[in-house]
Amino acid sequence: MPDREAAWDLLCEYTKGDSLRKHALAVEAVMKAYARRLGEDEEKWGITGMLHDFDYEMYPNPPDHPLKGSEVLGERGYSDEIRRAILGHANYTGVTRETPLARGLYACDELTGFVVACALVRPNGIWDLESKSVKKKLKDKAFARTVNRDEVYEGAAEFQVDLGEHIDFIVAALRGAADQVGLGETKQRLE
Repeated sequence: MPDREAAWDLLCEYTKGDSLRKHALAVEAVMKAYARRLGEDEEKWGITGMLHDFDYEMYPNPPDHPLKGSEVLGERGYSDEIRRAILGHANYTGVTRETPLARGLYACDELTGFVVACALVRPNGIWDLESKSVKKKLKDKAFARTVNRDEVYEGAAEFQVDLGEHIDFIVAALRGAADQVGLGETKQRLE
C-alpha cells in the first residue's frame, strides 16, 4: 500500500484549494487518533481520512465523487478496504459501511468539518471549545448549513459512540493538529 507521503502527493495532485487540504488533514488527525484508541492501524486510518475527498475539486458532482476517485485509488494500489470506506462515506453510493474503518470515516467526516467551523468563529478557537457549544450550533440550521446534520447523528450511532464524547474526542484530536489544520493561531495569541 502507498505510504502517507504518497497519499499526500496524490491529495496535492488533485486538490489545489487550501481549505479542502486542511479538511483532509483534520480528518486524517481525527482518524489516526481513533485508530490509536481502538488499536487499529494508524497509517491506514489516517490515509483513509486524508484521501476521502481528494477527488472532490475535480469531480464535485455525485456520483462522480467518490466513484472516480475510487478508480484512481485502485490504479494507485490502495486496498479495497480503504476504497470501500471512502465510497461508503457518501450515502448515495449505496456502499454499506461494514468495517470499523468505514464507520469511523463516516462518523468523523462531517462532524470534523463542523467542529472546525465552530472553532473558527470562537475568540479562543479550538482551545476552549466544548461539546455543549458544538451541540448548540448543530441545532442552528443557518450555521455551517452545508454540513449534513443527519449524517452527524447517524455517523455517531453507527460508530456506537456517544455524540458528546465523540465531539470531545474530535476537539482533542484537532488540538493536537491545530497548526496543520489552520487552528493554531489563536493559541499563540493566548500565550
